[in-house]
Amino acid sequence: MIYLDYQATTPLAPEAFEAMVPLLRDQFANPHSAHRLGRAAAAQVEVAREEIGRLLPPGGRLVFTSGATEALNIAIQGAPPGGIVTIATEHAAVLDTVEAMRRKGRAVTILPVGTDGLVDAEEAARAIVPGVAIVVAMLVNNEIGVIQPVDTLAALAYRAGALFLCDAVQGYGRVPVPQACDMVAISAHKIHGPKGIGALWVRDGVQVEPLIHGGGQEQGLRSGTLSPALCAGFGAAARLMRERGHEDRAHVEQLAALSRTLFADWTLNGSADSRYPGNLNLRRDGIDGARLLSYCRNIAFSLGSACASGSGRPSHVLRALGLTDAQARGSVRIGFGRYTRREELERAAEALNEAATAQAEPWG
Repeated sequence: MIYLDYQATTPLAPEAFEAMVPLLRDQFANPHSAHRLGRAAAAQVEVAREEIGRLLPPGGRLVFTSGATEALNIAIQGAPPGGIVTIATEHAAVLDTVEAMRRKGRAVTILPVGTDGLVDAEEAARAIVPGVAIVVAMLVNNEIGVIQPVDTLAALAYRAGALFLCDAVQGYGRVPVPQACDMVAISAHKIHGPKGIGALWVRDGVQVEPLIHGGGQEQGLRSGTLSPALCAGFGAAARLMRERGHEDRAHVEQLAALSRTLFADWTLNGSADSRYPGNLNLRRDGIDGARLLSYCRNIAFSLGSACASGSGRPSHVLRALGLTDAQARGSVRIGFGRYTRREELERAAEALNEAATAQAEPWG
């Protein structure tokens, strides 16, 4: 099986697995307990917290969560009263949460994007005005890999007196997180760490109301017993992203350059310039992505966000770019990274091109 779905999840790094094993097998104490074993487990959590924070802006605190969805919910629902501004191509964890807030009476503005997937700065400036409490934007889009002008949006939020929340799930460790963010949501399993853990970084001085009430274990903002094993795996994965950053980036850029030749008959969705190269969202006339997925069973790729797969609806991200339903359904997402081998990508491209050509023929 050739794995080309790195935006859905990444293979667990062996180093992250090894960091977790002792805490799963032997060091089982509750990290919130006051005895020696509990303090030893808590120390492992803090080592991980510090390691993860080294890829984030200075002057903030890191709060562990069950994942990025919870982190985004805490940030959005816990923000001060006022309007919300976000972008049409955001993840469902943002758009659905914002819609829930709209039903509760919050004013919400959803900014459109151009055919390149980028938000227009002038339109954003007209929407981000005093009275807006929080602006939410994704650093690297999970479906099309486009990098939004986050620095510009953060500056507009600051000028309006609003908080700026960055969904950095796909960018953390790969693209520098802008220094001007007030809150940042990240997830371990997108950086070769374990599933079931994420984090919300909150700038010093920013006040957010808790979403979950209870023991207040995570600095009073998030209640619940932490898993030291998951924290350790997250920390090890973050350390590798920092140590291997240049090597990983060079490898991904080489694969992206190869892909331009391998998929020469396909059209790239989204900006060709402002993007993360390890995410290719491609379309081809006359094909149905779902049929292609069924035909190429030995290749793991996707039709868009894994969180929306199986809905039968065209991708809201691709529709926001102005694509027709047929174009959106004729699109596939190919994601590669640290452990993808050149020969795997070549074999996958050969199979996908062959299946697409057969499907596009009148008798296909």
